Amino acid sequence: MSVTYKKLRVMLVEKNMKKKDLQEQAGLTHHEMLKIRKDMNITTETIGKICKAMKCEPTDIMDFYEEKDKN
Repeated sequence: MSVTYKKLRVMLVEKNMKKKDLQEQAGLTHHEMLKIRKDMNITTETIGKICKAMKCEPTDIMDFYEEKDKN
């Protein structure tokens, strides 16, 4: 099972926010932002920080999928 943060990227565009804005508001490190950009697994603590900053739920920023479903 893999994860994608496409919903988060769409939400940032809709709110006219840059990734740097999210990083500052959520108190994320450069490494955490890199993992999000590359659709890598992040901790629940990081997900919580993002959701608090964006005033949303985890399902609003991420999706899980089977590898074969990615294409």
